[in-house]
Amino acid sequence: MLCPDAALTENSPQAKSYPEPGNRNFVDLWLLGALVTLAAVLRCLFLTRKSFWFDEGVSVQIARLDWYNFVRILWRREGNMSLYYLLLRGWLHLGHSEAFIRSISVIASVAAIPAIYWLGRRLFDSRTGLLAATLLTLNAYHVRYAQEARSYSLFVFLAILSCIYFLRSLETPSRPNRLGHILTSALAVYAHFFAFLLIIAQWISLRFVEPRLIPSELSKWSRHWKTIGLLGLPALLFAGTTGVGPLNWIKRPGIKMLYEYYEHMAGNAGALLLLAYAAACSAILTPLGRRLFRRDASWATWRCQFLLLWLLFPVVFTLVVSIARPMFVARYFIFCLPAFILRASAGLVRIPRVWLLAPALIVFAALSLKGTLSYYDHDFDLDRDDWRSASYYVLNQARPGDVVIFHIAMGRMPYEFYKSVYTGRGPEPTVIYPARGDRIDYRDFMGKPSQEFLQSVPAHYDRVWVVLKNNQTKTGDVDSTTLVLSRLLGTNYATRQDTSFPGIEVRFYGERRAAIANQATSAGER
Repeated sequence: MLCPDAALTENSPQAKSYPEPGNRNFVDLWLLGALVTLAAVLRCLFLTRKSFWFDEGVSVQIARLDWYNFVRILWRREGNMSLYYLLLRGWLHLGHSEAFIRSISVIASVAAIPAIYWLGRRLFDSRTGLLAATLLTLNAYHVRYAQEARSYSLFVFLAILSCIYFLRSLETPSRPNRLGHILTSALAVYAHFFAFLLIIAQWISLRFVEPRLIPSELSKWSRHWKTIGLLGLPALLFAGTTGVGPLNWIKRPGIKMLYEYYEHMAGNAGALLLLAYAAACSAILTPLGRRLFRRDASWATWRCQFLLLWLLFPVVFTLVVSIARPMFVARYFIFCLPAFILRASAGLVRIPRVWLLAPALIVFAALSLKGTLSYYDHDFDLDRDDWRSASYYVLNQARPGDVVIFHIAMGRMPYEFYKSVYTGRGPEPTVIYPARGDRIDYRDFMGKPSQEFLQSVPAHYDRVWVVLKNNQTKTGDVDSTTLVLSRLLGTNYATRQDTSFPGIEVRFYGERRAAIANQATSAGER
């Protein structure tokens, strides 16, 4: 049941795959169970080896806010991934260790394995589904985001579910299937706003299928799409009212960035694995020729068009938008990974001889596993900042009366997490920026210390810790806040000690100069 050579009975969206023989289904279930077990092992292995990085710490602190501040921060700044923050909020009532917090992503990642099997089976056949489940199980990109306290694993899982219900709604346009597509698509949007690009790709794909093959009920599907748009309206309003907001740090994409994205998505094993994926993907598209770009295509050809749109449309659209406003961040497109793997799997299944297929599968599995094992040793798509080491260093070295200033307000958030799990008994320094009360509120996630605030610090504190993060401009220069901080504190304190951690610089200022100390004493006596 191959895409370009499907039987005539498959040229209808209402046609279901013929049931596999009973023994085949039994074998598939056992193999799928083994893959799910292997996926769980790979995603739990070394789960806490790496520190929470900046974004993970922010996730936890958002989820820990009281309801008033939780809603305010979502609406003002962090509306993206709101579904994940809501789930994490409930998850934290059951545990608060690094492993437990990340386990919610592990669960979503493992759940994607049977989901992609089912999607591959509906698009092609059970062999393609099993092969796709195998490649996703071993894929380093999928494993990497299964071990992160962010929404990306959930995003991938919901994207697959949305496409499953999309196909089911075409094959059997029942009310449950339509509701399933609407619900999973809306949830995907709140897992990550870029899910809108997947929904648009689904909508565009229907313009390529032969009209007579679409059930009459679906020719009036405008209400269906409007319902998804209505449910996603708050997300659209957030994007419209905040603009790029937190995305203003993104650099303009180039050829190198695009190549690295596909190399990472292939599985972190370099150009060889990427070439293998490219060859497998080409194997399913080449026989189609011009039919691939033709509208009113047969149902079998449309399935290939759909996967191609899912894989390419979100990336191409964002690259075009990025000419005016950079928005391309590789991990935002992880929801295209299932389409990439399904295309490669369908191409591999086309290999006619077992003696050729077996070596190809071994190459894919070996290189994929190599990429995953390499990830355990070091990250491959970002330079992770080590908040665990930096936070414990400050907590271990602090003395009574010490204070801490964070160069950017959000830098406090991963520090607060590690302070909450710190097992030492030393004095905890007081955070004086950002700080607007005894508890963190939504305003503590935004801003940098002002010059007026920094000028007031030497008159009140003998020992000051400063944590610097993201203190460079896009051109690589030190930002103005760091320059002001260095000048004011450097002038008023005799001692400065710098300690660097991956992605973070910790400074200690001590021994106030005599004039400042006397001034502070006189002010206290008055």
